[in-house]
Amino acid sequence: MAILERAPTDTAGRSNEEWLRALTGAPEDQKAAIADLQARLRRGLVWYLTRERSDLGSHPLAELERMAEDFTQDALLRILKRLDSFRGESRFTTWATRIALRVAISELRRVRYRDFRLDDLTVEGELLPQYDPASAGDDPAPSPEGAAERQDVQERILRALQDSLTPRQRQALEAVVLQNVPLEIVAQQMGSNRNALYKLLHDARRKLRARLEDQGLDVAYMLELFT
Repeated sequence: MAILERAPTDTAGRSNEEWLRALTGAPEDQKAAIADLQARLRRGLVWYLTRERSDLGSHPLAELERMAEDFTQDALLRILKRLDSFRGESRFTTWATRIALRVAISELRRVRYRDFRLDDLTVEGELLPQYDPASAGDDPAPSPEGAAERQDVQERILRALQDSLTPRQRQALEAVVLQNVPLEIVAQQMGSNRNALYKLLHDARRKLRARLEDQGLDVAYMLELFT
């Protein structure tokens, strides 16, 4: 959240109460407050896109400014709808900027996975991190027995995924948990919705956990083994 520390200060100089009063008050007050808030959010988002997102470095400045404008418009709508949820635990502009930042991150992820297809997924990728000597630093390499134990656990997880879950559950679990694809994109690809996808993932995790525990494996043991 570095943007919250480095973005321009509140040039409008309003207190939290003054922001809320202006945004919910007379039309002329609303217009001025919305214009001030819009300008601030846009500056903050341009800063975020140009300074904090190294993956966008190849994009022309004009394109990033256009993206910031689009994100600002979406964020404004959300902020105005959620004014009642502001509790005054931070500056109003900090709260609003967080919402704008979440909008930007969500939309950038959506663009990233625009061409994502569930049919391209398999369950053959790495499910848990494997030992990498290059990144281990001074940590000793696992013993042959430890390496063999990790391999055995990983094979059990793969078998549990194949044997205990339906194809639909496997697809959802791999897409959301392993590939970090946004929920709304996976739901759309599956012809479903977020609530149904949550239920599908919950059932998949429950079945997978039960299958592994039947084999004498528990989550704490697996995390310790692969840490």
